[in-house]
Amino acid sequence: MKMLRFFMLLCISFCLYNQAAYAYPQVQFDTTFGKFVVELNSDLAPISSENFLRYVKEGHYDDTVFHRIINGFMVQGGGYTTNMQEKPTREPIPLESRNNLKNVKGSVAMARTANPNSATAQFFINVADNDSLDYPGADGHGYAVFGKIVSGMDVIDKIRAVPTTSYGTYRNVPATPVIIQSAKQISQ
Repeated sequence: MKMLRFFMLLCISFCLYNQAAYAYPQVQFDTTFGKFVVELNSDLAPISSENFLRYVKEGHYDDTVFHRIINGFMVQGGGYTTNMQEKPTREPIPLESRNNLKNVKGSVAMARTANPNSATAQFFINVADNDSLDYPGADGHGYAVFGKIVSGMDVIDKIRAVPTTSYGTYRNVPATPVIIQSAKQISQ
């Protein structure tokens, strides 16, 4: 009986160790509306995940804003300072939209221009199921999902409800700034 208990404890310990060893990286965002956590899928979206983590580690997202909000669609951030100045970025990364990750509510994807390989630092959080953004999408390329919200979706719901306005040539800009105060990796 003691041997059976020992074996069971050993199995449980091994399973817990393996679970921790293979956990996906997580990033916590502190915003003026609260905190949320993004879990990155570094297996299916390794390039996008590594790119995102590099920007996090460099402090790129600190004191930026969610500059585009379309309630019922998505919230976008990661590219502009609190006074709507575009932040410099590294070279764009290749599109990973064929990874079978879907643009469902709570998923996080790379923002890009009409050029499919133009994603840099900006990202968006889907606030609805947006299957038209999945590969191949309307443009033949789709948008690369690389993570999901695992905590704080209520914060994202508050953000998506912020009234928007125009700011110069920009549309759908929050009338009340939604500031990302910090972003930090909280788990491997």
